[in-house]
Amino acid sequence: MAILRRRKIGKKHYYYLEHSYKAGGKVKVFGRYLGSKRPENIGELRKDLEFQVMRRAWGNALAAIKKGYGNELKRLPEAAKQKEMEAFMVGFIYNSDRIEGSRLSLKDTTNLFIHGTTPRNKPLSDVKEAEGHKKAFYDMLMYKGSLNLKKVLSWHKMMFDSSKPDIAGRIRLHKIMVTGSRVSFPAPESLNSMLEEFFLWCSSNKNKYNPVEFASLVHLKFVTIHPFTDGNGRISRLLANFVLYSSKYPMFSIKYTDRMSYYKSLETSQLWEEDKHFIRFFVKKYISYNKKYK
Repeated sequence: MAILRRRKIGKKHYYYLEHSYKAGGKVKVFGRYLGSKRPENIGELRKDLEFQVMRRAWGNALAAIKKGYGNELKRLPEAAKQKEMEAFMVGFIYNSDRIEGSRLSLKDTTNLFIHGTTPRNKPLSDVKEAEGHKKAFYDMLMYKGSLNLKKVLSWHKMMFDSSKPDIAGRIRLHKIMVTGSRVSFPAPESLNSMLEEFFLWCSSNKNKYNPVEFASLVHLKFVTIHPFTDGNGRISRLLANFVLYSSKYPMFSIKYTDRMSYYKSLETSQLWEEDKHFIRFFVKKYISYNKKYK
C-alpha cells in the first residue's frame, strides 16, 4: 500500500506518497509530491499511485503482445484467421459456460460447434445456452458501435432465448443472491440508473486506460451491477472481449481451472471496493494466456 510521508524542510512540512515494489529482484520506490498541505482526497491519490505502479510492471508486456498479435494477423491468410477464431470461440464458450455450471466438456463443445453433434446424456439447456452463446459471440465480432444497453440486452437474449425465454434480454425485477458469495448485489430499483452510469463511464473512460486494463474494469463493473437473473458472468466476459477485439488486442479466455482465483479476485474487489485486485488478476492471466505474442 502507498504510504503518506511528511518531511520537514527548514520550517515547513511537505507531503509525499510513496509505494515500494519489487522489480528485477530489487526493491524500488515510486513516489509523488503532494504539496505543503495534506490532501483531503488521500484515498483516491493512494489508489491512483498504486495503479501506476502496477502499470509499470505490465506496460511493456502488453505493448509487446499487441505488436506480436498485429504482426501475426498480417502474415496469416484469411482462412487461417477464421480457423484460429473458431478455435478461440470453442475454448472461450466452453470455459465461460463451465465456470457457470455447464456440464459440457471441451470435447462436447468442440463436437457441437465443429461437427454439429449434440452430446448425449448432457442437459439440453446447457446445449441451447452454448449455441446461444456462440450466436452472441459472432454478433459481438461483427458489431462496430460503442457499448450500450440495447446491444448488451440483445446479446443476453441470444444466449438465453432458447433455454430461459422468460429472462432472456430482460433486466431483473427481483433481488438476487449468488450462492457462496459474500457480496450483496444492487436492488432491482437501482439497476436502471446504475446501468446508465456504467455506459456513461465506459464512453468517458475508454481512452484513460490500456485496453486490457479497460476490459478488466468493464468486466468488474458490469458483473458487480449484476443486472440479469442469470448470465451476468458470461455477459461480463463477452464485454471484456468486445473491448479487446475492437481495440485490436488478442482476446482472452478465463480458464475453468482458474475459477477459484477468478472468484476470489472478483469478490475481494467487490467487498473492499478496490479495483486493483481484479485488474491485477486479469492482466497477469491475460499476459500469461497471450505469451506467444511477446
